[in-house]
Amino acid sequence: MHSSAHGRRPRRTAVALTAAAVLAAGALTGCSGDADDGRTTLSVGTFGVFGFKQAGLYAEYERLHPGIRIRESVIERNDTYYPQFLTHLVTGGGLADVQAVEVGNVHDLARELGDRLTDLSRAPGVRADAWLPWKWAQATAPDGRTVGLGTDIGPIAVCYRKDLFRQAGLPTEREAVGRLWAGDWHRYLAVGRAYRDRAPAGTVFTDSAAGIYNAAIHGYPERYYDRAGRPLYTGGPAVRTAWDLAVRAARDGLTARLKQFEKPWDQAYANGRFATVACPPWMLGYIKEKAGDTGRGQWDVAAAPRPASWGGSFLTVPRAARHRAAAVALAAWLTAPEQQARLFERQASFPSTPASYAMPQLRGARNAYFGGAPVAEIFAAAARRAPTLVTGPREQQIGTAFTDVGIPQVEQQGRAPGAAWAAAQEEIENAVDE
Repeated sequence: MHSSAHGRRPRRTAVALTAAAVLAAGALTGCSGDADDGRTTLSVGTFGVFGFKQAGLYAEYERLHPGIRIRESVIERNDTYYPQFLTHLVTGGGLADVQAVEVGNVHDLARELGDRLTDLSRAPGVRADAWLPWKWAQATAPDGRTVGLGTDIGPIAVCYRKDLFRQAGLPTEREAVGRLWAGDWHRYLAVGRAYRDRAPAGTVFTDSAAGIYNAAIHGYPERYYDRAGRPLYTGGPAVRTAWDLAVRAARDGLTARLKQFEKPWDQAYANGRFATVACPPWMLGYIKEKAGDTGRGQWDVAAAPRPASWGGSFLTVPRAARHRAAAVALAAWLTAPEQQARLFERQASFPSTPASYAMPQLRGARNAYFGGAPVAEIFAAAARRAPTLVTGPREQQIGTAFTDVGIPQVEQQGRAPGAAWAAAQEEIENAVDE
């Protein structure tokens, strides 16, 4: 998951593209001609900051392959990037040689347009067992073709304010904090009620009900569909559990009633408004930036109640790529364990390749801002235990219907949960019928 991907997700998918959209969409600028000096120019299209350039990986690859030059084209937001990518994939033109894809889009992409992407399971040097099994499965189509190689993942922990816990009479040492809620998000809410009863003035237990929903639901293998492909979003166990947790947190006054990645949420970090937040690795840098120096040493990281992963991305190679074989080699190299370890060191992007966890960049890695928390150890444990998620059509839109439509109606507007649930279901019905 990258900083640009946190906003609203695109509602349009490949099968919904109209002729007008195909003609009107702007071109991705990553498609460049070969260099005048005879080198082959490989174009890479991404959204947000993947960190390949910042970590020196492009420069290293060019050094190892003198005949290659790499040019990256970045569109800041995934909800702008992805519809354009789909359009170019449909038309076969305007594509970069390597295209990034966010985890919330990869299932529909593999199912609907997988034949327009290279099967990377057959790429030289690529082995499925180099990735966490559930990460490899996310980009594998029903016919067995793997259309994307995994980059980062988002194993979930809980970031918490030691100073606020101390003032509320709660333990502050990370192992003790993790034991408070180990095994069950309901225990997390119980801790929240204990915090609420002795909370420092002007603070609440957590940032948002939607954050609890996301953290909880990603811990279940069958979320919105079962293994037979039958829908569960109308009331399956995972959806109901995550929904009930979010609604209970809101109605018990445990949340700051904020929407994540909006300005008031950023300001709440700076003001010390809430004591906990469910946090994948990519959120640590965000917290550090928004909380600033006043939060240094006050924030810490504990294990989440249940292992889960929220976020992540893939690299794909369109079959229409101008330099397909060279692009496949680049994508395989960028996602190899050694390079993923370097990205963690530079960008805190957590690897999807378990071999990375024993490399120097991760082994024993601690985060000074978060009280010296052993972040690599905490997140690696969650990553290894995270379930392989069953995926289905329009998952991103389904999740957004709960987090952006239904839950805010309870949390921010005070609507009855039944009415808010109905509004989310109506939004889902519109999405899956597209």
